[in-house]
Amino acid sequence: MAITLVNPSGLPEIGAYKQVSVATGTKLVFIAGQVAWDAEGATVGAGDLAAQVEQCYVNVGTALAAVGGTFEDLAKLTVYVVDWTPEKMPRFMEGVARASARLGSVPVPPGTLVGVAALDVPEHLVEVEATAVLDS
Repeated sequence: MAITLVNPSGLPEIGAYKQVSVATGTKLVFIAGQVAWDAEGATVGAGDLAAQVEQCYVNVGTALAAVGGTFEDLAKLTVYVVDWTPEKMPRFMEGVARASARLGSVPVPPGTLVGVAALDVPEHLVEVEATAVLDS
């Protein structure tokens, strides 16, 4: 594996992700922000945060697979959520769990969740961008 995930002592352990990723691979992969579009460009889960999170993560998985990668190759995730409040975390994590069940893996690299006012279209509630490192 090109990525080793670490929770250094002195930093809190966060259940949803690790604090540090160490990349030793040679191929950098930058995945554009994925929204809740299916393969035909239709929005999945209008108004449903969990459904949209699930679709975003599935789309990241599709992008990774296209270049020979998996979630284990992720070095960093950045997630943008419209009108974020901490009360939305259970629905967000439900979406991650549903994606994990579909994909057989949970992405746990270092991550950043950013609350935003809006995304590209009003129907989109979440966007996930990813950076991966693969062994050539």
